[in-house]
Amino acid sequence: MLKSIKVSDYMAASLVTFNPETEMRLAISQLVEKRISGAPVVDDHGNLVGVLSEQDCMKVALSAGYHDDYAGQVKDYMSKKVTTIDADTSILTLAQMFIDSPFRRYPVIQNNRLVGQVSRRDVLRALEAIS
Repeated sequence: MLKSIKVSDYMAASLVTFNPETEMRLAISQLVEKRISGAPVVDDHGNLVGVLSEQDCMKVALSAGYHDDYAGQVKDYMSKKVTTIDADTSILTLAQMFIDSPFRRYPVIQNNRLVGQVSRRDVLRALEAIS
């Protein structure tokens, strides 16, 4: 049954995203306010260009602590190498990807555009729905 369920059936489509030019102070504030641990970074055309995670933000904390410098833009700190998943991928394949990697979530791509994000919890929701 899980083979027939697609990522697009359970992904979150309403996302907090950042532009590469967003100031880090604003980005960190958004992550804290929304209680999320990361967000996709998209350019002005909606193309995924990176991901900003809490771990990436730790670089800002170090810079502020050592150099009294709490500045910069998302593009200066984001992870540029991003593993994505296609919206048509089965939840079963996604579950295996989560087992094989340290990632908690993947940006979801359809026709080379960011269309959502899927997390470990979304796999659990799919499992719960079929039981």
